[in-house]
Amino acid sequence: MNLQAALQQVRQQQFASVYLVQGTEGYLSELFKTELMNQLIKTEDDQFNYSSFDMEEVPLSTAIEEAETIPFFGDYRLVFIENPYFLTAERKTTGLDHDIDSLLNYLEEPSPTTILVFNASVEKLDERKKITKSLKKQAAVIDVNPMGEREVRHYIEQTIQSEGYDIRPEAFDLLLQLTDLNLSKVMGELQKLFLFSSEDKVISLHAVKELVPKSLEHNVFDLTNEVLSGNGEKAIQLYEDLLLQGEETIKLNAILLNQIRLFLQTKILAKLGYQQANIADTLKIHPYRVKLALQQVRRFELERLEEIYDELVENDVKMKTGKMDKELLFELFILKLSAQGVR
Repeated sequence: MNLQAALQQVRQQQFASVYLVQGTEGYLSELFKTELMNQLIKTEDDQFNYSSFDMEEVPLSTAIEEAETIPFFGDYRLVFIENPYFLTAERKTTGLDHDIDSLLNYLEEPSPTTILVFNASVEKLDERKKITKSLKKQAAVIDVNPMGEREVRHYIEQTIQSEGYDIRPEAFDLLLQLTDLNLSKVMGELQKLFLFSSEDKVISLHAVKELVPKSLEHNVFDLTNEVLSGNGEKAIQLYEDLLLQGEETIKLNAILLNQIRLFLQTKILAKLGYQQANIADTLKIHPYRVKLALQQVRRFELERLEEIYDELVENDVKMKTGKMDKELLFELFILKLSAQGVR
């Protein structure tokens, strides 16, 4: 079941006895949780009917006992089970002995006055396990895995419009880039942007630049672009800014090395005929990162990227062994690459 259909049913007071919310998009899973609580926990007395259990800290049997208890002054008891790692192939040494049989028995005849929600914030479950098969058979399964780029764009555009705002195209693209197309991050940043743009209801490029922070990886991505584009002066300025922010040169070199490695991998796979989605699956990274990498590597020959990668590896060794002052070495590397420019 998709999330929108599940939300619509909840708003119509059509509840399933058991839900399995599976996926890694935290914003979407939180959205479903919030809607359930809005519909079921409306008074102070209703608070007694709400419970949440973390399976890394509490035995499963405790949660099942709560689910089997009749509600207090209400129609339903709402029970959330967080981190149900026993549904996955992951093994944890929590010291807890989870009684899986108690859950299997409960699923055969769920309490009609309890809504039991499993929040599985993982990409995949272990389909070989009996408990996983049983739960997926009995529960309303809600997919909250990350959306594709087109879906995220559409969702954000709808959200902005529903709030009565507009956003400039260049501001929209930068917002997606700075948040790595992560819906949870975007929705968090939008609240600041709405407040900042409350007078004219238009989110500008200036607003995004001022309010949406750049991660270290984004700053190094900008540094990489300036270096590879031959803008040595701008690249040095970015490097010095990062040093003033307390970043270590060895760490910056390592991130830059990872960035060039991604460019190399993307370039090679693209040459082999892989499409964006195939590259993302192969490298186990977000498709949007692959899209940005593909845009960059078109300007460079494979041999050029290999040369840069090899030099970064050598610099890493020199920095860690103290053969040369690391700040000077990194600045010389920036100036050398900037002088060579695109080729």
